[in-house]
Amino acid sequence: MADENRPMADVDERELVEMAKSDTLAFGELYERYVKRIYNYVYYRTGNHEDAEDLTARVFHRALQHIHKYQDRGLPFSAWLYRIAHNLVVNWHRDRKRRTLVSLDDLIVKSLSHEAPEHITEQREEQELLLRAIRSLPDDRQQLLILKFTERLSNAEIGEIMGRTEGAIKSLYHRTLLSLRDEIERLQRPTRTILSARRRSTRARR
Repeated sequence: MADENRPMADVDERELVEMAKSDTLAFGELYERYVKRIYNYVYYRTGNHEDAEDLTARVFHRALQHIHKYQDRGLPFSAWLYRIAHNLVVNWHRDRKRRTLVSLDDLIVKSLSHEAPEHITEQREEQELLLRAIRSLPDDRQQLLILKFTERLSNAEIGEIMGRTEGAIKSLYHRTLLSLRDEIERLQRPTRTILSARRRSTRARR
């Protein structure tokens, strides 16, 4: 039995989930623990802050409605939340009949924020190639990259979210990396000469 005087923040996840099935305060603690991660995931899948806020609120509203049905399968509780978010985002795109846009530009800007100025222009062009390559991938592969590298989830967790086996996720991940490499190489061909010339120009000015 949980200690009523113990702060919610000190309760481990499994116990907190069981408490949340009958205690809204416990569910509020789960919300605080995961709302930023769920919001980031939804934003990367929609590319729009207002829609991300609305969908995130719907994720936790639905979770509150159905938490009494939640069953521990040995995965983090967040995997269940991501699964709800995934379904809502899929429906959001289906309703609007438009292709999923992965908004990764913010990540690229952050990765360049501490670079020396003389390298930023060159790196931005290389990162733009990466963005273009990622956006050329099918939606499920874009989602896999977000879950793997942005959310840093395991293959088992990603499988739970995407409704696939862990083995299927491993296979999809391998194929995705190969496709991404091939697409980057294809995009690099017409720009390789320009980048090389700019590198030589930068060295000459030093």
